[in-house]
Amino acid sequence: MVALPFAHLALKTPKPRNPAYPEHIKTLGDHLRARRLDLGMHQKDVAALVNATTSTITNWEKGRTSPTLELMPKVIEFLGYNPTRAQEDTWGQRMKRIRIERGFSLKVLASKLGVDPQTVASWEEGRSQPDRRLIRRTTIIFGKLPQI
Repeated sequence: MVALPFAHLALKTPKPRNPAYPEHIKTLGDHLRARRLDLGMHQKDVAALVNATTSTITNWEKGRTSPTLELMPKVIEFLGYNPTRAQEDTWGQRMKRIRIERGFSLKVLASKLGVDPQTVASWEEGRSQPDRRLIRRTTIIFGKLPQI
């Protein structure tokens, strides 16, 4: 027997968020942990996807270490976006983002451009700018970068 057959009420509340979920997403580790938890994955699952160890994923999430340049393309692929992209203002910062997305070290990019690594670092930090010839070379290597 139903006590109040005319009262058809269902109470619903959202499921509480996992306490391991980052309160504020600021670091690369926060981005990784949030994405992993959103997908219901374990650290070992992410480790297999990005070709790292479970302890490496733990260290990234806790901010103890950061991914190497060689692993950044896989990390960005796992996230589905580059978390450093929002911090770009200058041509050099955009170039640095693309360099990291492609897994190039300063030394590798400098070699491809025919300049020394300190020159590339200077562009990325905004202390100097490349000439037109070198801008064309970066365009050939990376595709179109916005003009200076």
